[in-house]
Amino acid sequence: MFIDRARIQVTAGNGGNGKVSFKRAKGFPKGGPNGGDGGKGGDIILRVDEGLNTLIDFRGIYEWKAEHGDGGGSKQCTGANAPDRVIRVPAGTVVYNEDTGEQIADLTDGDSVIVARGGKGGYGNEHFKNAVNQTPRKASPGEPGEVIALNLELKVIAEIGLVGLPNAGKSTFLKSVTRADPKIANYPFTTLSPQLGISILDQSRRVVIADIPGLIEGAAEGAGLGHDFLRHIERTRVIIHVLDVDPDNALSPAQNYRNIRRELVDYSSELAEKPEFIALNKLDLMTDEEQQEAIDALRIELQLDANQEIFAISGATGFGCNVLLEAAWKALHGDEVQAGW
Repeated sequence: MFIDRARIQVTAGNGGNGKVSFKRAKGFPKGGPNGGDGGKGGDIILRVDEGLNTLIDFRGIYEWKAEHGDGGGSKQCTGANAPDRVIRVPAGTVVYNEDTGEQIADLTDGDSVIVARGGKGGYGNEHFKNAVNQTPRKASPGEPGEVIALNLELKVIAEIGLVGLPNAGKSTFLKSVTRADPKIANYPFTTLSPQLGISILDQSRRVVIADIPGLIEGAAEGAGLGHDFLRHIERTRVIIHVLDVDPDNALSPAQNYRNIRRELVDYSSELAEKPEFIALNKLDLMTDEEQQEAIDALRIELQLDANQEIFAISGATGFGCNVLLEAAWKALHGDEVQAGW
């Protein structure tokens, strides 16, 4: 299961109360104040755990609390500070203040952030002693810990992101080149949440691929699964644009390509500039001659030059998939690649 959003409330610990106490010992009939300060309340800390890849641990658990600091003691003894509450999250978690919408943190490998600070301990009566009042009988309470409602969003961290219309064959391609087992069916939005797979090119080379919910026209304005899709694809380094050679929406592959490109540009110019490969899919349904005609037609309609390659593939049979992955690997590891056009 892939859970990519969670709502939680974090409550840091209260500071311990200060102590009202007076020195009582033989030979000190007028012993002065010696009440100690309270201890600090525990902070709430979000820390990246490399072993996690979903937010499933937050399902059904809304409140996360830290312990309170201990109260001050006599003999000027300070109360013990409470331990911090560490909440482990996967890399790629973005943290927002639910009330203000402000982004608090964007956590990657090795990161941690204090999202709610524990309250300071109160002062014991020893702190209130002065020349006028040598026997103060008051202490201050500990400060309350911060209480904040948070929205957590996990953005898929994958090197390659698959884009394309629903039913373009992205899930079939992912299943063909990895051990992932995404749901595959002949209707739109089979993939409702990102699916990750690892493709092993050889013993020393592997690449993480994300099959992300399909786009439709108007995605940049939130239509369909648009914002969910676009939020995840932001994290990928290379885009493979999967086109159905015989689309079921009565448009040509080139028209579908332009529509998806428009959504990427409308959402983020940075996203639209990522290196991109065009993969013409489902060519197993055609003869060799028909395949070449489809590739030539797409090249002409998109006005591609000779350096902009179209990869002929079949996710169902695996045809051409290794060639495409090898090209993507080179793009990821330093070789130049033509950006999206």
